[in-house]
Amino acid sequence: MPFTVSTIPVTAGGKSDIAYVLAGDAVRSEVWPAFGFNCLRWQVRRTDETWGDVLYCDPTWEQNPVPTRSGHPILFPFPNRLRHGRFTFDGREYQLPLNDSTGTHAIHGFTPRNPWRVVGAGGERDHAFVTGQFQLSVDLPASLAHWPADFVFTVTYHLRADGLTVELLVENPDTKPLPFGVGFHPYFACPSAPGESADEMVLQAPTSEVWEAEANLPTGRRVPVPAELDFRQPRALTTVNLDTLFAAGKSGWTATLGHTSADGLLTVSAPPEFREILLFTPPHRKAVAIEPYTCATDAANLPDAGWRVLPPGGEFATSVVYSWLPAGRLTPAVASGGIAN
Repeated sequence: MPFTVSTIPVTAGGKSDIAYVLAGDAVRSEVWPAFGFNCLRWQVRRTDETWGDVLYCDPTWEQNPVPTRSGHPILFPFPNRLRHGRFTFDGREYQLPLNDSTGTHAIHGFTPRNPWRVVGAGGERDHAFVTGQFQLSVDLPASLAHWPADFVFTVTYHLRADGLTVELLVENPDTKPLPFGVGFHPYFACPSAPGESADEMVLQAPTSEVWEAEANLPTGRRVPVPAELDFRQPRALTTVNLDTLFAAGKSGWTATLGHTSADGLLTVSAPPEFREILLFTPPHRKAVAIEPYTCATDAANLPDAGWRVLPPGGEFATSVVYSWLPAGRLTPAVASGGIAN
């Protein structure tokens, strides 16, 4: 049976809209354009024929839809925080709204909290896709003064039987250079162990270097990873709390998430353009975020932090692949009790 695309009516936070449903025989996803083009759900059919969630969605979503706390938030034109919402580019200082939880910094750019336009969708024999687009001058013109140049940002979700591919294209339609960074913020759960805590998750990730940080902002130094944050070998998370930026290198990377007692492996594969990885365990501990970033947090204010600049007419394209393997286990290299908090 070929993959299909359909729309369904949805309501969250008192706002009604439509979501795009990509579906195959044993896999489905929901993309919500009005909430940052977030792929809110990616589900696989379990052996008992019920749906299991690979992406975590907050159970209060319909009452309180915070786009950066569920599903697959898209962070652009910068991921994570900009210190005090300020940066200088081409001799001009820019001041962004201070919208992090403390009211001290700017966070996650313009795209995750605003509506996108759907510009394409379709179903094929082996996959379904939906494409969304966000242009600053069209979709959020009030923020043009907050950024050095206009941009067109296009993202396509491709759902297939064994995973989800997210493609992106950044275009500079302006006459001025465009600085930017991209981040994805997926919250992963284990569909074969629904509702269980991150304490039961097993993680393997390229964590040889960590960005030294003060109050969640990098100092600009990369240092060897401390033992309690070293996940180069599979380790159960137990009580480890993560909100940590790692330098993943410039040759591409793979991270894997499993469960201590349930089958199934989630793999995140990122190409060299995603040179950083942020690992995060939210306070509710019902998910683990494995976040590919093209640059460091606050990269606009740091040297050698991955900040990119597109010339007028320039383009930048890349993609990330998420795969779900229902069989298989990630065996911890050390006992779960050996991980420090």
